[in-house]
Order: sequence, then structure tokens, then C-alpha cells
Amino acid sequence: MRGHTPSVVPTDDGDERAELRTLVRQIVAREATPERIRALDEAEDFDYDLYRALGEAGLIGLEADTEGTERADPRSQVVVLEELGAGPTSMAVCLVVQYMGVHLLASHGSEAQRKQILGPLLEGRTRVAFAMTEPDGGTDVARVMRTKAAQRDDRSWVINGVKTWISGAATADHAIVVARTAPPEPSAVDGITLFLVPLEARGVEVHELPTMAIHGLDTCEVLLQDVTVDPGSVLGEVGRGFRQVLATLNGERLNAAAAALGIARGAYEAGLDYARERQAFGRPVGAFQTLQHRMVDDAVQIEAARELVRKAARADALGERADLLSAMAKLAASEAATRAVDNGMRVMAGAGLSREYAMQRYFRDARLYTFAPLTDDMIRNYLGERLLGLPRSY
Repeated sequence: MRGHTPSVVPTDDGDERAELRTLVRQIVAREATPERIRALDEAEDFDYDLYRALGEAGLIGLEADTEGTERADPRSQVVVLEELGAGPTSMAVCLVVQYMGVHLLASHGSEAQRKQILGPLLEGRTRVAFAMTEPDGGTDVARVMRTKAAQRDDRSWVINGVKTWISGAATADHAIVVARTAPPEPSAVDGITLFLVPLEARGVEVHELPTMAIHGLDTCEVLLQDVTVDPGSVLGEVGRGFRQVLATLNGERLNAAAAALGIARGAYEAGLDYARERQAFGRPVGAFQTLQHRMVDDAVQIEAARELVRKAARADALGERADLLSAMAKLAASEAATRAVDNGMRVMAGAGLSREYAMQRYFRDARLYTFAPLTDDMIRNYLGERLLGLPRSY
């Protein structure tokens, strides 16, 4: 099948980000061919070469620096993530986590942490995992958090607990571990601290979980049994770690929206290519009205989601309120992705089930963003309260 020609064309990136989009496309075309993406997905392997190339091009750090004086522009991050989502989707998921790590380290890291951990991360030489979710808590993890850290007389910390559904933990260098260090007072989000834990530390066990999708990035359970870290491993303020995390959630929602948007576009373009080439009854299947209508609806939904992503990113970059926009963008992009892959499977029919084509991978991978980093239903609850002013529903 011939290469995809973008059919939903991004507009209004601005000169700088238009060049950025071109750069990402060039790197993906060189490092992540369809054949390589398929092979890595089949083998469930991480693409170290692509990650290294992204780092060398400055696409992990973007505008962020190790001095903590500059942070990555969200308008740049969403461009990178959309382009990765449209092809090597697992790498887009990986970068959503890395961008969150960059934000936390640049905003709250000590000078030593920024030099030793943030510096190599910005260059694409290392990666971090974010270990917050627990077996008994996802959305409400602060209230039910069982992972605890206690400080010894020598000021070192001992961490015990279990984290699950942690992306990239089997192949990352450090985990940002969220642990309770004091009672939940005055609220559940208080008394929680972030720790930078080397994943090779004594007492850390990482077990990869078998998942149906995102095969290019491991998803893991992380066990912490009497893991001892020094005082310099605390990221930010003791007892205020969850509040530090809350400040990153807007960016995480926005970046997830960009990755989902990329999946939607990739699936749409793959389906459109197939519809132009596949013959039935003496003409391309794209000539059939029902398929045309579905693909038109996909194009409209993708463009609408992109405008929400762009608007939210601009608001965030300018320091304006962006939480509602990013929530709407995540919801719109998630729905665009699941709709585009479902319609793509219908366009391709039996061929969509073949692992020779990317559509089945898009179909699997798109499901992640119906519940990550927050379920679409919880996003609706959030918007019902914050946007519509209705009573809280949970």
C-alpha cells in the first residue's frame, strides 16, 4: 500500500511550529517506517533508535532547560505528540509521560536533580516512569493510597507499596513515585510526597503486564519493598507532592488529547488510502456513499478536535485558564480517535483485521485514551461541574 498523504492538513501552526511539524515528520519517516512500527508492535519492543533521534533533535526537552527558568511550550508539545500519534503511537504515549516528568523536574527539582536527571532526560538519553496508580485507586488514588514512605533518624526514606498500570517502568531509569508520608489532613491530597527512585534500586521489582495495546511501551506493576532513598530523592516539598502533580494534570490532559488526535488522523488517512485503492463492483469502495459520509464525519471531528487542542495549548502557553479547554480537547480527541478507527475498520472490512495493516493497531491503541489519564466519563463529570455549574456528580 502506498504511503499516506495527509488529508486532514494541520493549519495555523505558525512558522516556527510548522518547521517543528516538518522536522518530526522527517524523523518519523526515517526512523519509524510502517514495517518497523509493525515489527516492534509484534515483538512488543520499545523503539530506542526513534527515542534517541527525538532526543538528539531536542524534541524531548523542546524549550525546557536544566536551570528551571524555561518550560516546554505546550504548543510545541502537542505538535510533536500529534505527529507521533499518527504513526508510532506507543512513542506518543511514552512522550506524554516524559513531558510530565520534564514539567515536574523543571518546576520542582533541586539543582542536583535537574543536573543529574533532568539534563539526560532532555537530551533523550534517559527516561522516567510516573508511578501513581495503585491496585485500589486510579482516579481517587489520593484517598486510598497505600504506598507509604517513612523517614529514618538518618533522614533517609523507606518506601513500601505497590503501583500498577505504570507506563515504561521496565525500561525507564527512574520512577517518580507518589507516596503518603503523613495523614491526609486537612484533605486527602495533603501528606503525599514525590520521590525520584532509581528503578534498579534494591527492593524495587518491576513486572510487565500483558496488555492488548500500546505494545511498543511496556505497562507494568511496580513493587516497592523497603526501598531506601536518601533525602535528596524528594522531588519538591514533603507533603505537597500531590498538589504538585495536580498542577501538571492540565498539561497531561492536553498532551493525551494531542496523542489521541494523532491516532485519529493516522487511522483516518489509512482508511482513506484504502478506500481510494480497493476496488469493488468495478470502482473504488470510496465511491460508496455510506463510506464517504463516515469519512467526511471523521474529517470534521478531527478538525474540530484539533482546534480545541490548539486553543487549549495557546491558553496554557499564555498563562490563561486552560483546564476546561484541555478537558474538552481530550474528550473531543478521544471520541474522534475511537470513531475514526471504528470507521476505518468498516472501510477495510476483513483487511482491517490483518496485522499487515496498521488499522488494527490504531483500533487497539485508541482505546487507551478513553480512560487515560482520566476516563471520558470523569471528564464529563468535571465539565458538568466546572463548565456548566451543575452539582458535583461524584
